[in-house]
Amino acid sequence: MNYSIAQFFLLGFLTFLTVGFITPPVRNIALRFGAVDAPTIERKAQKEPVPYLGGVAIAIGIIAASYGSLLAVDFSLATLKLASSVLVPAIAISAMGLWDDLKGLEPWPRLVAQTFTGILVAVILAVTNTRGFAFQNQIVNHLITVIWIVGVTNSINFFDNHDGGAAGTVAVITFFLFFIAYDRQQILVSALAIVTAGATAGFLVWNRHPAKIYMGDAGSLFLGIIISVLTIRLSPGVVPSYKSLAIPLFLMASPILDTTVAVISRLYRGISPFQGGRDHLSHRLMRKGLNRRTTAFTLWGLASIYGLIAVTIYIWPDTVGLQVIVLGAALWLAMLTFFLRIPSEG
Repeated sequence: MNYSIAQFFLLGFLTFLTVGFITPPVRNIALRFGAVDAPTIERKAQKEPVPYLGGVAIAIGIIAASYGSLLAVDFSLATLKLASSVLVPAIAISAMGLWDDLKGLEPWPRLVAQTFTGILVAVILAVTNTRGFAFQNQIVNHLITVIWIVGVTNSINFFDNHDGGAAGTVAVITFFLFFIAYDRQQILVSALAIVTAGATAGFLVWNRHPAKIYMGDAGSLFLGIIISVLTIRLSPGVVPSYKSLAIPLFLMASPILDTTVAVISRLYRGISPFQGGRDHLSHRLMRKGLNRRTTAFTLWGLASIYGLIAVTIYIWPDTVGLQVIVLGAALWLAMLTFFLRIPSEG
């Protein structure tokens, strides 16, 4: 069954409204139960406590829109299983993130849970044959799937360190992801991508500077699983295969850059990569003199640039595909060098 782009945009808009309306009540619940992010000199830039649990609103919006649209237009056991293979692992990881928000968790249990989820998803993708691209060796496929899911999930989690930074960036990434998936008539990937874009845009209304609420680990981990699985399922259909593989990498280029900068700088300073700190892209941009709003716009712009690069590779793979890949990779390395030269502290 084919759906028009207007139908998908309507779905995204309804999700936008849903998350926008339910976020304030969730904020009030967070305040009532004391689920707030208190400012500290070492890590936090806000002046007053800001409630967590925004991720609950995001998850509710995405889940309701996804299953609601299935019931309304294309309900079958097959589509229910396909949607659940993305949403159920995301819900499970989000529940762990919610516990972390409320009670606190050490990094290792989180990593173990993410790895287990990655293995489970890898098996599901193999059984359902829904990988967008697969190598001939099944072990290699499983290994890459697990590494990608754990890596992307942590990248989104790390990226959530600035008012509107992660929410806006995820909205941008999933919009470009939707464009490619829709053109390829990957209905499920398209629907989940536009729903995620709408949900994060709706949350951004309350999360932009000065943020009234944060998504917390419940939100960032939920979104990380969603995006990682959708990018694995995306099938650009571009040949040779390395051009298809480049598309999800460029879609995720800005969160990956942020994680790479933070991890390298922490290892260089002899501290754990899992230790929080003010050494992300947003913090470094502010040390260069940008204010908080401009920093958020810069992060969204960076995600947009790499989204355009991914779409360019998809549309014109034969004429400019290779050149754009080389240019995008060179730009990424140049930015890596630039950000690493900005002080990690101070």
